[in-house]
Amino acid sequence: MGLAGSNWNEASARRIAHLMGGVALCTLAGLAHVKAQDGGDGASASRPTALQRIVVGAGQEKIAIDTPQAVTVLNQEDIDAEQAMTVGDLFRQVPGVTVIGSDRIGGQSFNIRGIGDLGASDESKIIVSVDGAVKFYEQYRMGSFFSDPELYKRVEILRGPASSTLYGSGAIGGVINFTTKDASDFLKPGETGAVRLKTMYDSNKDGALASIVAAYRFSEQTEMLLNGSFRRSGEYENGLGQAIPGSDFSSFSGLAKVTHRFGDNNEQQVRLSYQRWQSDADDTAYSQTGTLPFGTIDREITDQTIVFAYENPASDNPWLDLKLNLSFSDTQVNQSNAVSPFPHPLFFDGEYAYRTWAAKVENTVEHQGDRFENYFTFGSQFSYQERVAETRFGPVSFHPEGTDTKYGVFFQNEFIWDGRLTIIPGARIDFVNLEPSSAVLGGASRQETAFSPKLAVMYKVNDTFSLFGSIAHTERVPTLDELFSTNPPDATYPGGRVLSPGLNKEISNAAEIGFTVSGYDVFTGNDSLQIKTTGFYNDLRDLITPNPAMGLGTPVPYYVNINRAKIFGVEVEAAYDSEFVFANLAFSHIHGEDKSTGATLNTIPADTLAVTLGGRLPDHDVSFGWRGLFAGSMATGATAGRTFGGYSVHDLFVDWKPDEGTFAGFEVRGSVENLFDKQYRANLSGDDGKGRTFKLTLAKTLGW
Repeated sequence: MGLAGSNWNEASARRIAHLMGGVALCTLAGLAHVKAQDGGDGASASRPTALQRIVVGAGQEKIAIDTPQAVTVLNQEDIDAEQAMTVGDLFRQVPGVTVIGSDRIGGQSFNIRGIGDLGASDESKIIVSVDGAVKFYEQYRMGSFFSDPELYKRVEILRGPASSTLYGSGAIGGVINFTTKDASDFLKPGETGAVRLKTMYDSNKDGALASIVAAYRFSEQTEMLLNGSFRRSGEYENGLGQAIPGSDFSSFSGLAKVTHRFGDNNEQQVRLSYQRWQSDADDTAYSQTGTLPFGTIDREITDQTIVFAYENPASDNPWLDLKLNLSFSDTQVNQSNAVSPFPHPLFFDGEYAYRTWAAKVENTVEHQGDRFENYFTFGSQFSYQERVAETRFGPVSFHPEGTDTKYGVFFQNEFIWDGRLTIIPGARIDFVNLEPSSAVLGGASRQETAFSPKLAVMYKVNDTFSLFGSIAHTERVPTLDELFSTNPPDATYPGGRVLSPGLNKEISNAAEIGFTVSGYDVFTGNDSLQIKTTGFYNDLRDLITPNPAMGLGTPVPYYVNINRAKIFGVEVEAAYDSEFVFANLAFSHIHGEDKSTGATLNTIPADTLAVTLGGRLPDHDVSFGWRGLFAGSMATGATAGRTFGGYSVHDLFVDWKPDEGTFAGFEVRGSVENLFDKQYRANLSGDDGKGRTFKLTLAKTLGW
């Protein structure tokens, strides 16, 4: 596992092929045994695993293992089981996804398959949405997504650039979709209202959560949810007992959502929701992405999302399956009273913000024959984003203001033959206009067109084994930050940094190939085993990166293109579930290099293996188990010149959720994370991970 940071050549691709072949042989060896036990019919009554969850964000709804794309679905049970203090904690068991930055709530961003860098304007390479509203934020030494796990009931992670077709050109890393809670999640049939109370304690360092959810059903058609949560924590400690300065926080989050259903069988629905998250910290660390000697600052972060959604599946009309989403997103950071050893505009009192108005409409036309099904989805998407950067001394050159306007049209066709062969072509074209503010001297508006076609295929050999593959192309237009950032001369850049009008679009040409295995009644009656293995190769051209040239008295562009790069690797997901035993596995190996120099890209995460083994006592409504995270060594990452050693972190957990009787509606969860108090640091993190941590969660749902 330490090979990821060494000098590789094309033999690396052969290693991945051999690894995939080895996994395939191991799983195929058991197919005859599985087929003999399940009679070749599968077992619809078998217990569903994580790979059998419904995917809604990749086109037509289907279970994850039958989707010809690498996708992971986290449901409410996963979110609750993590006992997460930050949103980043939710992704510890997801292959190919790394939370970069730090465990500070203001310093987390995402990396998918080696795409995502805090040191560059990489946020647009991964599309993050909440209930369909696209979230985006970029600021020096700040994260890109500010929220709380308590707001959500579901997260879908679509890995790879094939997601660009439905979500927007330039999603080179992929897409992360968050779905907020609904009133119906807490209301049982026949109930009018429900209240859920929840509290959590985290020993590292005296973290606490208080949360309340109120759900009310006005009628069979209308329901409402209100959710409010308060969370706080002191400065957490690493495995050596050392406090991470400036990692303490307090935050409040809230959600209000109204859902109304109408029409035939009440299948049409409209939803209106308002979500707010805020944190107000005095004397917090200026650098939220890692510990650096930049001093302290008073910083207030406020994130707001408003969404209006309309859906009409029109089950009796094959020509109509309409979805409309209108949204407004406002992420704002106000900072003041900086205490820093550096006299720089970074530390001026000021306001930084991104405000985005967006609309998306799509429709699906269905056609079925004796042996085939066809679903044609088409639509358009519009967004207008305003970038704000105002200090008491006026606009700042390194965070240029301006507007980003996008209009896109797309289609995706899903053809299924005989229930076995699935073919999904698709394409998208986006028209982008970037307009700098008048404060950007010498800046000129830029218009670009970005094209994103794809083709995905899956073939179900039998009820147990399937093969899939895809090819995808996408183009990412430079952002306002990349085109119009400037900086006056300083000690690091004596000549200063100027506009970068010569930037080319980033181009990604990617391919995936993989296989899936589904087994039923494998070891005992009604158990289920699924495995999905994906190999991927991404050829990248004109990657945009901060200019490494120091500029000895001569101005240099702030950003430049890297001519050619490649990222490839393999992901393995496996899940097993039975009445008494459950297990999950997620393995990820990623390698990336600059084709010109052969150097490993500094955005490549270390190899990781996440394993969960657990048991159940059904008669007592108790589950328990062990989680392990194993990471390989890595020679590149967030800190230049540092080799990050491999590590392993072990957790224990136990849950009690009685379904009936006196204690029905109660939930008790306990865990100890980093059991052996290991001191470690992921290579894309700016801080050490948490030391030994005890967590206890108590919850109670009351319905009437």
